[in-house]
Amino acid sequence: MRGADTVAELVRRQWGDHRIGLRDEHHTLTHHQVAAGAAARAALLVDLMPPRPGGEPHLGILLDNTPEYPLWLGAAALAGAAVAGINPTRRGAELARDIRHTACRVLVTQRAHLPLLDGLPLPGVRILVTDTDAYRELLGPYGSARPGDARLGPVRPDSRFLLSFTSGSTGAPKAALCSQGRLAAAGASLAAHFSVGRDDVHYICMPMFHGNAVIADWAPALAAGAGVALRARFSASRFLSDVRGFEATYFTYVGRAVQYLLATPPTPEDHVHRLRLGFGTEAGAVDAARFRERFGVPLVEGYGSSEGGASIQRTPDTPAGAVGRAAPADDLAVVDAETGRECEPARFSPTGRLLNAAEAVGELVNRGRSAFEGYWRNPEADAARLRRGHPQAEGSGRGWYWTGDLFYRDADGYLYFAGRTDDRLRVDSENLAAAMIENILARWDRAAGVAVYAIPDPVAGDQVMAALALREGAVFDPAEFATFLAAQRDLGTKMPPRFVRVMPELPLTATNKIHRVALRRASFLCEDPIWWRPAPGAPYEPLTPAATATLRAEYARHDRTPTPDHRV
Repeated sequence: MRGADTVAELVRRQWGDHRIGLRDEHHTLTHHQVAAGAAARAALLVDLMPPRPGGEPHLGILLDNTPEYPLWLGAAALAGAAVAGINPTRRGAELARDIRHTACRVLVTQRAHLPLLDGLPLPGVRILVTDTDAYRELLGPYGSARPGDARLGPVRPDSRFLLSFTSGSTGAPKAALCSQGRLAAAGASLAAHFSVGRDDVHYICMPMFHGNAVIADWAPALAAGAGVALRARFSASRFLSDVRGFEATYFTYVGRAVQYLLATPPTPEDHVHRLRLGFGTEAGAVDAARFRERFGVPLVEGYGSSEGGASIQRTPDTPAGAVGRAAPADDLAVVDAETGRECEPARFSPTGRLLNAAEAVGELVNRGRSAFEGYWRNPEADAARLRRGHPQAEGSGRGWYWTGDLFYRDADGYLYFAGRTDDRLRVDSENLAAAMIENILARWDRAAGVAVYAIPDPVAGDQVMAALALREGAVFDPAEFATFLAAQRDLGTKMPPRFVRVMPELPLTATNKIHRVALRRASFLCEDPIWWRPAPGAPYEPLTPAATATLRAEYARHDRTPTPDHRV
C-alpha cells in the first residue's frame, strides 16, 4: 500500500472499506464506519472550537480504551486538531494542570471519570461525556459528514497531532509533540518491519493515553489497513480469551504486563490463538523466553520513545540480551555524560558477564538529526534533551539528543539496555546499572517480579536494594536466595542486594512500569518484610526494629538518611 503523508489521509482511506475495522466486547464497526464516525466528530469539533485569539485547536481525551478513543483520534487528524491523552490515574491539581498545560478547549471523557473532574478549575473547557444521551444527541446532526468536510486549519505532515505526556512517576510530566507526518511514518515503518497486513488484528490492551498504544499499535494498524480490537483496561485474566475472540495477531506491552500474563494459571490451550507477535519494552530476556515457551509467541523488544529522538531496530542476528542496532537514519553513541566522550565497547566473559561496566555503560545519545519535535511550551525540557556533548558536537546545529537511558554497546555495534540514568547506582565507587542486576535476579524461579534500585549508603554513594514479588504459593527462603546469587557467574561482587523487600506485588505507574520513585522513597522503612545482610557475604536475616534503629543512628552520624534526600 502506498505510504501516506498524514494521519488524516490514512483515516480517509478507510472510507468505503466494509471489513471489520474496530471492535471491543460491546461494539463492532467496519473501517467505513470508523471513518464516518471520525468525520462526524471532526465536524462537531470544528463547531465547538470557533477561532479565537490564542485558542489552540487542542482536544483532551480522558477515556479508557473504548471505541470513542480511536474515533476521536481520527476526528482530530481530519480536523487538523491535536490530542492530549489525559492520564486517569492523575488526581486533583495534577490532573487539572495536565489539562490546562496542554491548552485543551474540549475534553472528552466518560461517566466513570467524571468524579475526577469534580471541583477542578478548568475555565473555558467544554466537557463531552460520551456514554450519555446528551452526547449522542449533540453528535446526531453531524452523521452525514464525510472525511475532509470540516477543518479547523491546514492538515499537513507538520501539523501538530499528539501531545503525549511522558510517563514520569514524580513531578509534572512533559508533553512531547508529535506531528501527523511523524506518526504516519512511524506507523508505516512498523507495519513494514513486522509485515502487518490487512488481515491482521491489533489487540490494544495498553492505555491509549500513552504513546506505546498509539504509536506502536494503533498507527501501524491504520497504516496497513488492519483491524483493531480494544480492551478498556489491561487484564491478564482476560488476555487469552480476548485474543481468541478477536482473532488478534499482534499486541504491544509495556513494563510488567508480560509478568502478569505469566502469573496466570497455565492451561492446555495456551497455544490456541492466532497471535504471532508481541512488541514492547522491559519484558526482560528471561520472561520473554518463558512467554514464548508457554504461549508460542515471540516477544520483540524495541526501543523508542514518544519524543522520537532515537530508535533501535532489532535484526535477525541480534545477540541474546541486546535490543538491536541503531536505525539507519540515527547516529547513536553511548557516551559518558560528564565528558561527552564515547564509552569503550563492552567486553564479556565466556558466560556473558559484562567485564567493564564502569567504562562501557553510558547514556545513549543521537548525534545525528533526530525526529524529536520538542515539548509543548517547555523550553527548559527542550534544552535538556538537545544539548552539546563532546566538543566535536559544536557546529552540529541542534546539538545531540540525550535519551536519559543507559546502554552499553558491543564491538559489533549491538546495543544493550542498562536502565534509566536515574537508575544508576554507585556502590563502593563502582557504577552499576539497575536493569542489569534485575535481569539476573529475574532468573530466580520463585520471583514473579523484580525491581532493583539505589538507596543511600550511610557514608557515601549507594547500596543495592531489591523488591521481589513472588510467584503464587512461593515463600522467600533467604538461604536459597543466597545460594542462587552465588551461582550467578555474571553477578559482580558489588551487585548482590544488601536489602530485599518482599512484596505481594510491585508498585506500578499507570503504564505498567515499576514505580521506582515510590520504592526509593520507602527504602527499608516500610511495613513489608525486609531481609538484609549486616555485612557483605553474610547470611540474609530479617531486618528487626532494633536493627532498623541501629541503621538510622548510623545514617544520622553521617548527616544522611536512608531515603533519597540523603541529609537529615
